[in-house]
Amino acid sequence: METKVAVIAIVVEDRNSAEALNEILHSYADYIIGRMGIPYRAKNINVISVVVDAPHDVISALSGKIGALKGVSAKTAYSGTCE
Repeated sequence: METKVAVIAIVVEDRNSAEALNEILHSYADYIIGRMGIPYRAKNINVISVVVDAPHDVISALSGKIGALKGVSAKTAYSGTCE
């Protein structure tokens, strides 16, 4: 199946959603290349980037589940190349 590399940018404003977010990410662990989280204490938010290599529908599902969490937003940028 054709895959794309993408980065999902996540902003967490409600820390109560952190556990659910980590559960979602864990369920997609086979597709995750890496992740980086930055706590921004001055604004009381967390910014996370997650790099994935997956089929388009898997990336969309992951981003949608993350964005549906209370106080969490997610945007995805896709690579232009496929393997």
